[in-house]
Amino acid sequence: MADIHVSRRALVLGAIALALALTLAARVLKHSGTSYAVSAPPPAATTAAAPPAALVVVDVVGAVRRPGLYRLAQGMRVADAVARAGGATRKADLALVNLAALLADGIQVVVPARTPGAGAVPASPSAPTGPVHLNSATLEQLDALPGVGPVTAQKILDYRHQHGAFSSVDELDAIPGIGPARLDQLRGLVAP
Repeated sequence: MADIHVSRRALVLGAIALALALTLAARVLKHSGTSYAVSAPPPAATTAAAPPAALVVVDVVGAVRRPGLYRLAQGMRVADAVARAGGATRKADLALVNLAALLADGIQVVVPARTPGAGAVPASPSAPTGPVHLNSATLEQLDALPGVGPVTAQKILDYRHQHGAFSSVDELDAIPGIGPARLDQLRGLVAP
């Protein structure tokens, strides 16, 4: 059998390399979230029960299979409310509904039916086809209103986000840039 001669320097370098490898392995295990401690309680025992999700109540009407009031989790979209109401009927004109809009408590989601002759003469893209619903309108829909530019449209969206759903058109008076004259001009063009 051959004698293996290992120098002291090789032993020290080997020990350092082994220590570095163990340190690196410990860090990888620590950052991966894997715990091998025997005394650690299971995760379910240490976490408190999650609070129930906040709910919003919306009224879904129009060309849907089951119109009515629905409770949905906060953060859901108009598309979720329409689906919860059984989906749109064949007569629904979903092009007039912003399905991506976030739901707010107390709003009414209106799914209009197609009207006979719709599409014969397309309306101009900037002209609203009916009242703009303040609780579900997009920035572009609000910007298309007369006398409302992109800055005021954003203020309306910010107000809706901070204060919740509009309960009446008169609440627009609280938004900077909309005075009594502008409010009278918008009264027939918008709805809560």
